[in-house]
Order: sequence, then structure tokens, then C-alpha cells
Amino acid sequence: MSLALVQSRALLGLAAPAVTVEVHLANGLPSFTLVGLADVEVKEARERVRAALQNSGLEFPSNKRITVNLAPADLPKDSGRFDLPIALGLLAASGQIDVAQLAGWEFAGELSLSGGLRPVRGALATALALRTQGESARIVLPAESAREAALVPDTAIYGAEHLLDVVAQFLPPGSGGDAPAPPSGWQRVEPVAPEPSGNGPDLADVKGQAAARRALEIAAAGGHGLLLVGPPGSGKSMLAQRFAGILPPMQVQEALESAAIASLAGRFTPQHWMQRPTASPHHTCSAVALVGGGSPPRPGEISIAHHGVLFLDEFPEFARSALEALREPLESGHITIARAAQRAVFPARFQLIAAMNPCPCGFAGSRQRACRCTPAQIARYQAKLSGPLLDRIDLHVEVPHLPPEDLLHAAPGEASSVVRERVAAAHAKALTRQGQPNQVLQGQQLQEAVRLDEAAGRFLQAAATRLAWSARATHRALKVARTIADLAGSEHVTVAHVGEAVQYRRVLRASG
Repeated sequence: MSLALVQSRALLGLAAPAVTVEVHLANGLPSFTLVGLADVEVKEARERVRAALQNSGLEFPSNKRITVNLAPADLPKDSGRFDLPIALGLLAASGQIDVAQLAGWEFAGELSLSGGLRPVRGALATALALRTQGESARIVLPAESAREAALVPDTAIYGAEHLLDVVAQFLPPGSGGDAPAPPSGWQRVEPVAPEPSGNGPDLADVKGQAAARRALEIAAAGGHGLLLVGPPGSGKSMLAQRFAGILPPMQVQEALESAAIASLAGRFTPQHWMQRPTASPHHTCSAVALVGGGSPPRPGEISIAHHGVLFLDEFPEFARSALEALREPLESGHITIARAAQRAVFPARFQLIAAMNPCPCGFAGSRQRACRCTPAQIARYQAKLSGPLLDRIDLHVEVPHLPPEDLLHAAPGEASSVVRERVAAAHAKALTRQGQPNQVLQGQQLQEAVRLDEAAGRFLQAAATRLAWSARATHRALKVARTIADLAGSEHVTVAHVGEAVQYRRVLRASG
């Protein structure tokens, strides 16, 4: 047979559109042509496949005119994931394996020159997309990628170490005489949850800073964003690095979505399974690196932090374009990357933890050292953060310097495990009441969930008027007050809860 069809998958955002690898052998001047909007690394598959077949003892049809088409032709294809299906298509078209047995199977894998299978990017994302679409194909992947993809329940994942392991499963009937023993490199991979890598930094290491610790607890319980403002060395980064350790435990679906994005970016590690991610890009990163982009579109740091923490240290030093690009995902929980030829949507439901100095020298308001900055310099520095962006950060907290005697002699604070129990209880209360964290409440659902006392409503109205808040800032203060009430075990939001919420929005004044 001179024509063979092999099924595979491309990656476009978190979707996994089907790709049919069509291989045709014809008489004529020997050549190897690959078409179908293939990127450079896909076109290089010609040399990898040729060497892999020859070094595995299989016949490469070098005396034929070979045409490989990756259909559909208008779908961009990248990475080396098509090496394995191209090799199997050549073997099927030349009669070395049974093409009929390939029906119902899908393949992805990069080939080494010796025929070994190397892992591919996005294996877990592909398996999750297939389950979401309700498709039940059996997927063959390199062994390492198969273990990753098998974390998605209700999927049929097979792993192989070498090209020959795959070929042995699809030999023509009667070609091998007695049935050979199954190759050691081929197996169906069952889902096995990896062992966690252990606990991260503990909040007990932080001494003092009661107000900042309280704000961290509120932010974790309600899913709120947090801005830490204080002089150098006051503990802002130390607090932020321990924030993920007090977040509520991940649900399986959340872990799958988070792991799928990490897999798509080539950053998935089994040791971090069921652990909330923390992304902390340097302040020199570009807007594309932060929110995603490129061609084909790749997820950015905000998507890597999905269901986890995005920590931005030296907040005002980020490029203005990068900071302003955060505004839409902070509201919607996703980011849409639109290009002329393609469009991809990535989830980005992250918790923003930002840290900054109050002024260029860092010591405005400090009792330890005098500030050298003029009022104009301080105003310019804080104006790097626009009013609309500050509006979208629920909690603004000052982190002051600790006196040396407090730092050296203070008792350790509460451990992360203790705080996490309170956070999980408040989070569960919110889910029971409205089915989602307080931070994402909108419109009528917010009004129904808050249950604001009459006195608390008058107090909030007076505070919003006096502080010239926008409607968004007022609603976010309501959400924070609802979280404070959940932590206190109260069904209604009282004046005390609103009063505490109001004080968390007064460290910086929003500027245009």
C-alpha cells in the first residue's frame, strides 16, 4: 500500500486539534517532501526519521518519492511531536506494519537518531483536552510524557521507550511466526499520583509583622490580591514566598488545569503535583513573557500561576506595558492572545502578591533611616502604578522595619499549617454559600453573599465618599469585608469587618 494515515495532535493554546499525518509513496525521482504549514523543527523531522528507521534496523523507502502532508493545512504545527507518527506512516505505507491496526490510536513523540523516544511538550495538556472534548482515543507517547499524561483520569495512555517498541505492536498478521514476548519498553501507563516534594518555607519564620500576616491570611481565604509596601529588608519577599503555603488545598480539577499549563510551557514536574504554583518573574521581563504571546501563542507567567501565586517584586520597576497588561486578567481570570493567523485563550486565575518600596531610596516613613527623596520624586515613583491597576488590588498593606530587639528576641509566629486550617475553613464557607471564592463575586451574587448590616452599609458609603473610591474599589472592599466575616465565623458583615477592610486600601493613593 502506498498511502497511510496516522492520527496525531497539535497544540493551540490548551486545545489539542486533531492532525492527520498522510504519507504517500510514489515512483519517481527519490525525494522527501513535508507539507502542511510545518514549522522549522517539524521539517527537520525528515532527517531524524530517516536516521531513526535505519539505525533501528527498519527499511527506509529511499528509492521512492515520499510526500508527507500534515492536515489540516491551515493549522500551524510546531515541535518534534510529529516524528513518531511520520515514521509509523512511512512504515505503514511501505507495508512493514499493518495500517489497519493503526485505527483508533494517536501518536506523538520526538525521535532520536538511534530510534529512542524523547519526551514532548504538552502531553498532559493534550490528554486533558481529549477528556474535555469527550474523545476516547488511545494515545501512544514517550514513557516520560506518558507518565505525565496518565495523571488525567479516564484516559488510555501507552508509553514506549523506543520506536521498535511501538512497531512491534502493529506488525502485519503472521509476519513474526510465533508471537514474541511484549517489548519491555511498551506498557499501558496507569495514573499514579507522585509523592509531593515536601513543605515549602514556613510562616513561623516571620517574626512580628502582625498586620502583614493578617493581610496574608485574608488574601488567602478570599482569593484577593495583595500589595506589600515597605522599606528594604522589612520582610516583604519573605512574606510573599510563604503565601502559597497557607492557601487552601488544591482540588483535582484545579491541579489538572495548573499542570496542563505547566506541561504546555515545558515546566511540569511531578514533584509539584497538587501544589499551588508560585511564579516570580524578574522585573525586567517583557509584557509578552508576563501575559503570554508569541507565534504560536505560549502561556505567560500569569497562566503558569493559574490557581496559584504571581509574585511581582519591585513592582514599580516592571515595564508600564507589562503592568497595564495585568488589568484584564485580574478582572476576568483569563487572557486572550490574538494574532493575525490564530487566537488562543489561556486561564489566568492567579493571586497577585506585589511588593514595592514607598519611594526611590526606599526609606520614606522609616524610623531607621532618613528618606533622601523629594516629594516630587516620591510622587513620580508611585505614579508608575496607575489608578486602574491599584484599583484591582484588594489589599494594600504597609510592612514597616522591625526594631532590632523585636527581630532578635520575638517568639516565632504561627506556623503555616495553623493559618492554613483557618483559611481552608473560611474558603469552604464561601464555597458552600456561593460556589466560588469571594474575590470573583460580581453583581447580584455579590449583594446576596455580603449580607451587609445597615450600620455597616452607612459606614462603607461614608468611607467611599471621603476617600473618593471608584465603584470597583468599593465593591472590592465589600469582598474583603465578606472574607473577614468568614474568618470570624459571622454570617453577616458588620461595621468591624468593613472598618478592617477599609484600612487595607489606604497605603498608596491611586494616581492616573
